[in-house]
Amino acid sequence: EAGFMRLREPRLKLWNKYRISNIPSLIFLDATTGKVVCRNGLLVIRDDPEGLEFPWGPKPFREVIAGPLLRNNGQSLESSSLEGSHVGVYFSAHWCPPCRSLTRVLVESYRKIKEAGQSFEIIFVSADRSEESFKQYFSEMPWLAVPYTDEARRSRLNRLYGIQGIPTLIVLDPQGEVITRQGRVEVLNDEDCREFPWHPKPVLELSDSNATQLNEGPCLVLFVDSEDDGESEAAKQLIQPIAEKIIAKYKAKEEEAPLLFFVAGEDDMTDSLRDYTNLPEAAPLLTILDMSARAKYVMDVEEITPAIVEAFVNDFLAEKLKPEPI
Repeated sequence: EAGFMRLREPRLKLWNKYRISNIPSLIFLDATTGKVVCRNGLLVIRDDPEGLEFPWGPKPFREVIAGPLLRNNGQSLESSSLEGSHVGVYFSAHWCPPCRSLTRVLVESYRKIKEAGQSFEIIFVSADRSEESFKQYFSEMPWLAVPYTDEARRSRLNRLYGIQGIPTLIVLDPQGEVITRQGRVEVLNDEDCREFPWHPKPVLELSDSNATQLNEGPCLVLFVDSEDDGESEAAKQLIQPIAEKIIAKYKAKEEEAPLLFFVAGEDDMTDSLRDYTNLPEAAPLLTILDMSARAKYVMDVEEITPAIVEAFVNDFLAEKLKPEPI
C-alpha cells in the first residue's frame, strides 16, 4: 500500500497542477520553462495531424476569433467590431440541460449589462450536434456566434481556452486577456451584475453555484458558525491577505495558484460536504480538501489566527502535512 501511494502521489500532483477534470487529456509543455503551451492537445492532434502548426503555442484572442460573426437574424459582423469591449466567450450546446438553464439567466445578465451602458458582447461557440440544433438554440440568444459551419474556428477557440466541459463562460477584458474562467459561477451568483466584469475574488463564500470548483484541485475551506453575525465576513478578511500573497506569487511565475480559498457557513450544502468528507462538526474548522486525491488535511483549533492559516498553507505546499482519506 505504501508503494502504491508513492506511485499515486506524482500522478495526483500533475492532475492538480494542470486542473485535469476529464480524461483522456493531453497537455503540451515547453520543456525549457515548464509552462503550458496548449491545454487541449487532443484537439490539436485532430485538427493538425501533420504538425504544420507546431509547437501549437497560444495565439492572441484577436487572431483566433478573426472572421465573420453572426446574429440570429442572419446579420454578419466582422470580429474587429469587438475592439474596446469586454467579451464573454460562451461554450454551450442545446443538448446540455445545464447549458439551457444558464442561457436563460445569461440573456437577462446580458440585457442588464448593456442597459447599464457597459461595452460588452458575448460570442456563442456551439458544441451542438447539427446545424439545425445550433440555429434553434441560437434563436434564443441576443448576442453573436461563430458560424456553425466554421468548425476550424470553433475548435481553435476550444483549444485556446482548454475547454473540458460545458457550459463554460470565459470573460475577457478589452485587450483579449482572461479576467475569469468562472463566468458561469459569477453570472449565477450576481444576478444584478453589480460586480461585472467579475474580477476573481481571492476568497469565495462557498455556495451551491461555486461548489463545483472544489473538484478543480486542492481547496482551503474554513468552516465557520454563520449564526454569529459577521462571522463569515471576518473569516474572509482573515484569509484574504494570505490568499492574495499565494495568488500573487504564482501569478508572477505565470502559473495558476495551487489552492483555491473558501469560507463555508452553515447550510444544507455545507452539511453535505462535511458528511461526504467525514469532517467533525466543529466551528471554526480549518481544512484543505483535495477531492481528486480523496485526501483531506484538518486543523481543529479553538481560535484561527492569520499565523495559523499561513503556517497550515505553507506546510501543505511544502508537503509536510499528512493526509487523511476522504
